[in-house]
Amino acid sequence: MSSSVVVTTWSLEQTSPADLVPAPAPEGDGLRIVRAEVPSPEFSRFLYASVGGDIRWTDRLGWSHARWREHLEQPGVETWVAHDRGTPAGYVELEPQDDGVVEIVYFGLIPAFRGRRIGGHLLSYGAARAWDLAERWAARPPTKRVWLHTCSLDGEHAMANYQRRGFTLFDTKVEEAPDVPAPGPWPGAYPDTPR
Repeated sequence: MSSSVVVTTWSLEQTSPADLVPAPAPEGDGLRIVRAEVPSPEFSRFLYASVGGDIRWTDRLGWSHARWREHLEQPGVETWVAHDRGTPAGYVELEPQDDGVVEIVYFGLIPAFRGRRIGGHLLSYGAARAWDLAERWAARPPTKRVWLHTCSLDGEHAMANYQRRGFTLFDTKVEEAPDVPAPGPWPGAYPDTPR
């Protein structure tokens, strides 16, 4: 018999670029945020599994290479990656929807990079790219709304980070979900305590 867990999901939004409250960049000059412009299922799966492995991101683990490619090649889907001195530290994935709506589908940091003031800056940058998405995709209408969701399984600082960046709550759902163990960054391996 499988066990379950109660999960609260909060949906938050910005309805104007003026809602965005940027976080300052971390001190030092080693952080760069760049768009992964070449669709790469391998790289995107690496980011997904590495960021979400300890917080139960499992929805995409079963995706085939073809499914990843199909998703990444959709016009307007963008992956923005934070690099700390050349090493991927986290990412933001944007997905345009109908009527000028852009969802921040995934956002987060690889565990070793959490707690270093990268998250607020990366979220600020990703939200700004959601607001100016139409400038890079001529067929897309101007962005009118940016939204995302977070849940009680995400990192303990996620909700506060979103609210500090100017996102406001518009929906809350409480559901029972299967109690799936955190898979870690790859099958058969789970990181030990951070060094």
